[in-house]
Amino acid sequence: MRPVRAAFPQEKPGGSEYMTPDAGQCRSRRLRSGHPRFSVARDIVLRAGALTLALGFSGVLTPFVSAQVGPQQLRKILSEEILPPQVGIFQLRQYLLHRIAPPPHPQSSGEWNSKAKILREHLRNDVVLHGWPREWVNAPPRFEDLGVVETGKGYCIRKLRYEIVPGFQSTALLYEPKNLTGKLPAVLNLNGHVGPPGKSIEYKQKRCINFAMHHILALNLEWIGLGELSQKENQHWFGAHLDLVGVNESGLFYLAMRKGLDYLYNHPNVDRNRLGITGLSGGGWQTIVLSSLDERVKFAVPVAGFSSLQSRIEARYFGDLGDVEQFPTDLFDGQDYTHLVALMAPRPTLLIYNAEDDACFRAPLVKPLLYDSIKPVFDLYGKGGDFGWHENTDPGTHNYQLDNRLQAYRFFAKNFDLPPLDPGLAVDSEIKSFEELRVGLPPENLTVLWLAVRLAGWIHRPPVPSDTAAWAVFQRKQLDNLVRYKPVQVHRAWAVANTKNKGLDTKAYLLEMTNGLSASTVWLKAITTGDSDPLTIVLNDGGMPASAREVADRVNRGEQVVAVDLAFIGDAWLHLTQGPFYGPIGPYLYAQILHGTGDRPLGLQAAQLIAISRWACTRAGVRKVRVEISGMRNQVAGLIAAALQPDLFSQVVIHEGIPSLKFVLDTPVTFQEAPELFCLDLYKEFDLDRLALIAAPVQVTTEKLILVAAKR
Repeated sequence: MRPVRAAFPQEKPGGSEYMTPDAGQCRSRRLRSGHPRFSVARDIVLRAGALTLALGFSGVLTPFVSAQVGPQQLRKILSEEILPPQVGIFQLRQYLLHRIAPPPHPQSSGEWNSKAKILREHLRNDVVLHGWPREWVNAPPRFEDLGVVETGKGYCIRKLRYEIVPGFQSTALLYEPKNLTGKLPAVLNLNGHVGPPGKSIEYKQKRCINFAMHHILALNLEWIGLGELSQKENQHWFGAHLDLVGVNESGLFYLAMRKGLDYLYNHPNVDRNRLGITGLSGGGWQTIVLSSLDERVKFAVPVAGFSSLQSRIEARYFGDLGDVEQFPTDLFDGQDYTHLVALMAPRPTLLIYNAEDDACFRAPLVKPLLYDSIKPVFDLYGKGGDFGWHENTDPGTHNYQLDNRLQAYRFFAKNFDLPPLDPGLAVDSEIKSFEELRVGLPPENLTVLWLAVRLAGWIHRPPVPSDTAAWAVFQRKQLDNLVRYKPVQVHRAWAVANTKNKGLDTKAYLLEMTNGLSASTVWLKAITTGDSDPLTIVLNDGGMPASAREVADRVNRGEQVVAVDLAFIGDAWLHLTQGPFYGPIGPYLYAQILHGTGDRPLGLQAAQLIAISRWACTRAGVRKVRVEISGMRNQVAGLIAAALQPDLFSQVVIHEGIPSLKFVLDTPVTFQEAPELFCLDLYKEFDLDRLALIAAPVQVTTEKLILVAAKR
């Protein structure tokens, strides 16, 4: 795919970056010795230097003598640790823990019935399906029957293809008893993160075969990102791109599994009062989300698929912060997974967890909040015996193997009013290969990323009116709400280090905010620069060491400079703990929890920048601050800060910026690379040019646009 070029780009011959035709292009020229222009320039510099020395010694120019610092000298100062990574993450974890809702404690079944109805409708309609076209949400299930695999063992496998949303199809397998007659119970079987095997994973086949051989219909769904849907653009993290364009990412996953429930519910041979659901890991997550929000599910067995947010954040390794769909934006703003379990009451539910799970959600860590605190809700209905718990110790790792399957068989047989399911049925020889179970998808089938790109193409914002002042006031309020802006102040400025030599005066500060989070800053100026001289804040996506050139340039102009690393940016926010299963734990994993609990990392960053700017202005005795930015992450945060508080900033200068938020889709930028940019509705409602207009009278200047490296 061709690179998406920035506005008015000019490619440097033989180079790899796009520059604006003016300043950027001029900076790309190099003067070489022997060139006539170099001789003239050198002569001018030497003469000026001699004159400066002479006048300086005579005292004529003393007030204008300033430090001449270079990037290399500053890089060492800007590289020194201010906010230790473990401290920053600990502060963030504490911040998150304060946002987690306690488990529900209703006093009567009637009280919980009323609350559950309101909560279920709110979560389903206002959160999960936020932004999704109503005609897609309400569309009837569209399944194609693509043939039957005969087994000769009393059951067959029907291959199905179905539509999730227009243009995006998935596949499924229906395991059905032969000579199908009458009304039978049915179980919806959901995938976890099993990789390429997808729906053909061994233990899932065994479960579905066993159900079918005991006269239970078993629908086996493929999951987005796995099996036949394992295209790179279907990776779950691309769900964040759906948020950016205005639809909650969890809506796609919800519709995909709900269509399977629709199919079973409408099947002529399904007894609607005996409809169950189960799955491991991500399938366990799907189980609790779908069954809690859709009362057509009568029985549920989620296996090692979720935990309270508290358990996730507190656990050292096995809390599993999970993929982006496990923390849908705003789903846990005022509630937790404990509430989803409580929404099951009084429907029979069995929670299965593993004692020493090597992936996530260890049973002893999650039981107090998920089971012990929710059983009283079932007791209110006199159904405490229908709420079960099983802790697997053989093998005790992340599994849905024989012991866990036996527990599920007993649960479903009891609640389906069937004789006990025979666990000794020889099904090993019945396992089929991926190719034997392949259903097939059209080559033009959409992916998660391409669906986001398509939705972005449908965005039409109202034109900017002639009365931009009134328009900006309205837009500012909308932006405030969209990024969940919560003003903070610098609670304490910890002066942690300083230097004062070679004409340069620096102080490093750890700025502790009133919300408990912190930012790293270094204040730099020439020794001869006054305390009230002009002030520039410098931000760089690569962290403070990467800003050395810009800092040196402003210091050499006689300005005061504050280099800043906002939350999630810089050395304090690199990958941290080495988890034994998932590898390094990156800060982006905590960013997704912020989205899930109703916060926005972008709003936190903007609030920090505003607070730091006010602190710096007060300390320097100036009214406004100039901001110089390198990189798209700080660019968006900086523009939002300027749009929210335009009276605080005089100018925002952007290097290595992006021309539009559409860049994030076209490149594509991943969630891991810039988690704060994936803010629900941001691109739907705003783009960078609009943010600059809202920030007026702040002068916004883009000196250089970044190259779009086409990754697709």
